[in-house]
Amino acid sequence: MTNESRDPIESLFKEDRLFPPPPAFNHNGGMSEDLYQQLIREADQDYEGFWARLARSEIDWLTPFTRTLNETKAPHYRWFEDGTLNVSANCLDRHIARSGDKAAIVFEGEPGDTRTISYSELLTEVCRFANALLAQGIKQGDRVVIYMPMVPEAVIAMQACARIGAIHSVVFGGFSSESLKGRIEDAEAVAVVTADGGHRGGRIIGLKAICDKVLDDCPSVRTVFVLRRAGNPISWREGRDVWWHDAVAGMSPHCQAATVSAEHPLFLLYTSGSTGRPKGIQHASAGYLLGAILTMRWVFDIREDDVYWCTADVGWITGHSYVAYGPLACGATMVMYEGAPTTPDAGRFWQICERHRVRIFYTAPTAIRALKKQGDEYPRRYNLDRLRLLGTVGEPINPEAWMWYHEVIGQKRCPIVDTWWQTETGAHMIAPIPGITATKPGSCTKALPGILADVVDSEGRSITKPQEGGYLVIRRPWPFMLRTIWGDPARYQETYWGRFQNRYYVSGDGARRDADGYFWVMGRVDDVLKVSGHRLGTMEIESVLVAHPLVAEAAVVGRPDEITGEAICAFIVTRGPRPSASEQARVTETLRQWIAEQIGAIAKPAEIRYADNLPKTRSGKIMRRLLRAVASGTTVEEDVSTLENPDIIKQLQGDAGR
Repeated sequence: MTNESRDPIESLFKEDRLFPPPPAFNHNGGMSEDLYQQLIREADQDYEGFWARLARSEIDWLTPFTRTLNETKAPHYRWFEDGTLNVSANCLDRHIARSGDKAAIVFEGEPGDTRTISYSELLTEVCRFANALLAQGIKQGDRVVIYMPMVPEAVIAMQACARIGAIHSVVFGGFSSESLKGRIEDAEAVAVVTADGGHRGGRIIGLKAICDKVLDDCPSVRTVFVLRRAGNPISWREGRDVWWHDAVAGMSPHCQAATVSAEHPLFLLYTSGSTGRPKGIQHASAGYLLGAILTMRWVFDIREDDVYWCTADVGWITGHSYVAYGPLACGATMVMYEGAPTTPDAGRFWQICERHRVRIFYTAPTAIRALKKQGDEYPRRYNLDRLRLLGTVGEPINPEAWMWYHEVIGQKRCPIVDTWWQTETGAHMIAPIPGITATKPGSCTKALPGILADVVDSEGRSITKPQEGGYLVIRRPWPFMLRTIWGDPARYQETYWGRFQNRYYVSGDGARRDADGYFWVMGRVDDVLKVSGHRLGTMEIESVLVAHPLVAEAAVVGRPDEITGEAICAFIVTRGPRPSASEQARVTETLRQWIAEQIGAIAKPAEIRYADNLPKTRSGKIMRRLLRAVASGTTVEEDVSTLENPDIIKQLQGDAGR
C-alpha cells in the first residue's frame, strides 16, 4: 500500500449552515421521531430480526421465508433465500382491488403529448407484453436488453420481464452502438426491446438504427421488439424484428406471475469500472424490492395523494429504484418525462411540475446547476406551491446549488433530501428523514436505520476525528445490496470487498464526518489529489468554485506535476458568456484568489480552462476520466459518442486560459 493511501483525506472547507425541519412539514401518519428512534434501536439490538420483520410486512410472499441472512459464502451474501415471490405482482396486482383506477404513470413526451395510465391499465399492458415475450420463447432466467426512450413502454417492458422471471438489462438510450454491443454480449441477451426513435433536445435519436449497427455481431439475440414512437424511417430484418403493437395484438390481458426465489436475479445494470470495462451489477428480487419500498416511505414520505416525479432515465439505477419499481410497489402516482430539461426552454421542468401538480421532485445536482445558470426567471413563471419535498441524487450537491434549490424552487418551505447511494447499493443508504433530520447544504446527513455506514482509514479503523476524511464503507451486509458482478464473482469480491479483507463493503467514495456525525461525501477516492503532500478531495474545491458569482459549473481533476506531485486543473463554465482570451487571465486570477480565501493557497488551481459546457453523458454525469486526459495532454481514446455534447472535448483541448 502506498504512503498516499495511508494519509487521511484533508477537509479544508467548512459549511456551518443548519436548516431545522420546516414546522409546516408533517408526516400524516408516516415516519415520526419516535418511530425513527425505535427503528434505529431495533436494528442495533437485532439486526437480522429488524430486516426480517420489515420484509414480512412490506412484501407479499408466495412462500414465506424462514432464513433471513446466509453468510456462509461471504461476501456472496444471500437474503430471505428460501422465500418466493414475484416483483411485478408486488408492484401491480396488489393495488388493483383498492386503487385500480388510480393513475400509476402520468407521461409527458418532449413534443408535448401526454398520457395517463391507471394501475389497472398498466397491469393489462404489462401482461400483454409479458405474453408477447413468452410467445417468442423467452423464459425464466433469459436476459432481455431494453434500449428505450423515457416512455411508459420502458417500464412496461421491465415489469413484463419481472413478471415472467426473465432478467432485464436496461441500457441507457444515450449509449453508443459499441456500448450496447458490449452489454448484449456480456449478458448473452436473447432479445432486445427498443424503439424507432426517441425525442431529446428537439432531435430524434434513432435507437433502432443504433441497434442495427451491432446486432449482426450479436448471435444470441433472436428477437428485436420495436416500439413505434418517433415515426422516423428504420430498416427492418424479417424474422427477427417485431413491431411492439403487432407483438401484443391479440395477447391476453392476463398473465400469471411467475414464482421466483428471493435470490432470483431481477436485473443486471452495467456500470463503468475504473478501467472503463463495464461491470454487470446483479440485484436479487426480494432484497432489492424491500430497499425500494422502504426508502420510498422513509426518505420520500410517500403519501396516498402525492404526485411524485423522479427525472432520472430508467437506464440508470435511480430510474430502476425510483421510477420502475419503488413508486409502483408503494402504489404512488408518478410522472415520466421523455425529453431534455431545457426544451423548448429552461422552464420545462417547472412547467411540468405546475401542470401535473407535482408534490415530490427528485433530480440531479447537474440538472440543478444547469437550470440555476439559466436564471430565476424560469421557475418564477410557474406555480410551484404544490411542491412539498425536494430531492437530489447523483454526485454530491455543492452548497451554492443546494441553497438555490431551497430558496427558489422550494421557496424555503420544502425539506431537501440529499441522498447518497450507488448502483451497487440498490437504494438510499445515507439520507435525511424529511421533517425529522435537520439538514446542512452539501451533506447527505446520516445513515438510514439498519445501514452501518462508517469512515475508515487505510487500515480499516474508524476515523473519529471530525472533518478528517477516509474511505466510506458499509460494515454489515444489507438486503438490497448487489449480489455479484454478472459472470465475474472474483471481480466482485476484489472490487468491493478486497481492500479490507472482506470485512466491509468499500464504496469507492471518500467521505468525512463532522462533529454532529453528518456524512460529507468528498468524491471518488480515485479523484483524490496529492498536492505537495496533502490529499485533497475534488468535490470540496468544486463546491467553493461554484459558490463564486462568476461560476455556474466546475469540475476539478489532477494532472502530473514534477514539483507538487499533482497539480489541480479546474474546468469552468461561467454564468455569462465564456471569457474571451483577453479576459481569461483576469478571471483565472480572481478564481484562484477566491479558492485561497475560502480553502487555502494549497487548493489554488494551477490551471483553469473555460468551456461552454462540461463533457457529460445525457444523464448529466460529468466524465472526469475524459477531463483527466485533457488536463494531462494525453490522447482521448474513450468513446465520446455517449456525451450530450461531444464537441466540448475539442473546445477544452484548445482552450489556453491558465
